[in-house]
Amino acid sequence: MKHKLLPLSQTMHYILLALRQPLHGYAIMQKIEIMSKGTVKLAAGTLYGAIENLNKHGWIEPVIGGNDRRKVYKITDEGIEILKIERERLLNIISLYERSELDEES
Repeated sequence: MKHKLLPLSQTMHYILLALRQPLHGYAIMQKIEIMSKGTVKLAAGTLYGAIENLNKHGWIEPVIGGNDRRKVYKITDEGIEILKIERERLLNIISLYERSELDEES
């Protein structure tokens, strides 16, 4: 599956990974900061712009019946498929690094 948003931006990648469990915006920001060991800190505008984009493409969706004050989102089946595609792409890139390291050692 080729999509205009692939490869994912770092922001979108982290949001999809964070939303493997349903979360609201502020909790997504906190989870991403923890997952990235403090190297990625999303501004609210960046987060909500990306959420809007991911929702528009059907990769995440609001959880129905959540808190009225905070919109909770979760990843969709299509979003999980996108993560699988990206995982394969990144594993392939990593394998290229590992092969080049082997070449350098010999």
